[in-house]
Amino acid sequence: MNSGSDNENSADSEWQAWLGKNAPRFLLFARYHARCEEDAQDLVQDAVVEAWGRQRSGAPPPVALVFSTIRRRAIDLARSDQSRSVRETHSARETSELWFDSGTEDRERNLLLQAAMSQMVDIYRDVVTLKVWGELTFAEIAEALEIPVNTAASRYRYGLAELRKLTKEIFP
Repeated sequence: MNSGSDNENSADSEWQAWLGKNAPRFLLFARYHARCEEDAQDLVQDAVVEAWGRQRSGAPPPVALVFSTIRRRAIDLARSDQSRSVRETHSARETSELWFDSGTEDRERNLLLQAAMSQMVDIYRDVVTLKVWGELTFAEIAEALEIPVNTAASRYRYGLAELRKLTKEIFP
């Protein structure tokens, strides 16, 4: 029997399931941090490869590590000279892609929610994005953002309160 091939198929299947579940969440988080869609996609790809490379096994990396890597790489990108020129020609607000592209949501509602999220304080927006769309626990959020767990939980509460104020007209 060919057990090596069976192991490869199992690993491929595990990666496909992991990517199917997590790639949209990673891209959403990267879109917030990037200046254009192309940068967001590059951030996700680079972060997954880097996080996977830190492991000793062929298994997918921890989700919190990938979010943390996306955030760190986005900061590095924003500091680079190349990013400044991209920022001048491509704005995240000019992209035709929606952050919350679900197919069932009304486009106008998505744009209003995106605008509300853009108005939120960064520290709250990160936690709300990771908790709601990233589906991370407070412990994973704390690890990804390098903050205490209680701080992650309180920022989430404050972030939701801020989001409620900003979306009062959208979701009465």
